[in-house]
Amino acid sequence: MKRVLCYGDSNTWGTAPMTSMDDVRRHGPDVRWPGAMIKALGDGWTLVEEGLGGRTTVHDDPIEGIHKNGKTYLQPCLESHWPLDAIALMLGTNDLKPKFSLSPTDIAFGVGALLFTIKSLVPPWTTAPKLLLICPPPAFASGWLAPIFDGADAKAQRLAPLYKAQAERFGAAFFDAGTVAKCSPIDGVHLEAADQQALGRAVAGEIRRLVG
Repeated sequence: MKRVLCYGDSNTWGTAPMTSMDDVRRHGPDVRWPGAMIKALGDGWTLVEEGLGGRTTVHDDPIEGIHKNGKTYLQPCLESHWPLDAIALMLGTNDLKPKFSLSPTDIAFGVGALLFTIKSLVPPWTTAPKLLLICPPPAFASGWLAPIFDGADAKAQRLAPLYKAQAERFGAAFFDAGTVAKCSPIDGVHLEAADQQALGRAVAGEIRRLVG
């Protein structure tokens, strides 16, 4: 069996577009993109689904907590799940929040640091997994999340080429999720069911090309 890890934030966890802070709903296992991906890959594949709402690339969140740092949990996550044939990494949306004061280049360097970390942690008893860096669909300020993502629009539009450069730097494949999915205008961040599934099918094609 081939195994793929999907490591990301609330869109990997499957958060449905939210009308308020307490409107927390999760798309079903077959709807959210990792589940749609594994279904499209078919027999012979297993999924490690690792999404966390609010997860950043490499930054502690001063309000939500240090556990939101994507780098902090990455090592124990990998050590829990080796061996892996592929890793699909989609983070950076939460780095757009003004409380982090990050430029698009800073955000891209954050995902680059995660790629470097993955490559440095591969144990000698297993082969290195194929890496797929996914640039998230561009978030924008909308709905109740608008103040939290104030100014995200312009930054998000600049991420794809910067992510692609980081993928090339660390020998990873690259996919721009914004080519197949859009964030919902309900909150400007999360994906509707159809977009989750479209992203999952597209990522399956990328993983199949990488791993065979």
